[in-house]
Amino acid sequence: MSGESVPIGRRVAYLRVRRRLSQQSFADRLGKSKSWVDKVERGVRSLERVSTIRDVAAVLRVDPAALLGRDVHPAGVAECREDVARIRAALSAYPMAFHRPTDRAVMSPDRLAREVWHAWMAYQHTRYARLAALLPPLVTEVQRAHAMDPEVGRAAVVEAYRVTAALLVKLGEGSLAWLAADRAMSAAAGDRVLLACATVQLGQVLRASARAKPVMLAAASQITPETPQELSLRGSLLVQAALIAARAGDDRAAGGLLDEAAELAAHVGDGHDHHRTAFGPTAVELARVAAAVELGDGQRAVARHQEAIGRDGWRWLPVEHRAAHLIDAARAHLQADDPANAARLLLRANSIAPAEIRHRPSARDVVAQAARDPHAPPTIAQLAINLGVL
Repeated sequence: MSGESVPIGRRVAYLRVRRRLSQQSFADRLGKSKSWVDKVERGVRSLERVSTIRDVAAVLRVDPAALLGRDVHPAGVAECREDVARIRAALSAYPMAFHRPTDRAVMSPDRLAREVWHAWMAYQHTRYARLAALLPPLVTEVQRAHAMDPEVGRAAVVEAYRVTAALLVKLGEGSLAWLAADRAMSAAAGDRVLLACATVQLGQVLRASARAKPVMLAAASQITPETPQELSLRGSLLVQAALIAARAGDDRAAGGLLDEAAELAAHVGDGHDHHRTAFGPTAVELARVAAAVELGDGQRAVARHQEAIGRDGWRWLPVEHRAAHLIDAARAHLQADDPANAARLLLRANSIAPAEIRHRPSARDVVAQAARDPHAPPTIAQLAINLGVL
């Protein structure tokens, strides 16, 4: 007896009988009346409160997902983990040091660039499972190309490592993400623009390390802010430095760096994606929200969130960027003791980018935190149960 088509009351009755519990003994263990149990099992009374679902599941000794007939593990998560193992194997290879002259021909620079472009598109549209499957052969190809000729197609090599690091950060694979970012840094050495691009990803990977802030600032100092592309790179590095400062509790430094980034963003404008940074005035405002959350100032973050999403530039940002921000804003609402609005934002993020919730461990943690609040709406409880985090 399983499946979403079976009413929850019938599932409770079925599981209760399997545990050899009478309605009265089941009610006693729950601290409810026998009449309450009977109404639930007949579908007269619904199970909506998160705490009640957990209590019923605990007495029945089942995962809460069993009460809703859902799979504890979201579809695609296991496959994505297998692909991460393949990415690890690809990053662990060293064809640049041990390539054979008889190897098959390497992919042309033009084709490498196209493949990298497709990878970035998959990332920005939150097609994480698809990207995880694409990356192992792509990483292998860029490594082979770099081994055969370190200069030809170097930009594609750096970008392939960048998008690999970006995905691995999403998937909570910190150590492996650091390896990919480090490979990007090594491949970019000698080219200030490529090095700045690689450093942006390094900042994402090392967000929790205060020692990474000087690295961001050093890379930013090497970029002359003249063209929109250069302004975007320098500004993105300042944003990364600001978020690192915020994580370390340095409100003053974070604010100053974001103010400097905002000045650069004003010259770039919204609606651009130079060097895959999506840098612009709206992106800086979203970074202010993230910084406030890192500093534990939920009220300020909530206020800034409301202003930021009202900007025209909000709808021009990549789906990934918007979904990630909604999760940050949900954290802000939880800090402000507002689980209802936190749940609303999480459900919105799930509607525009399900993979951002399904595959990102930190996002799943926020969903679990929101769902466990006794005042959270039933809809977030269902999402949490579907994700297997409740």
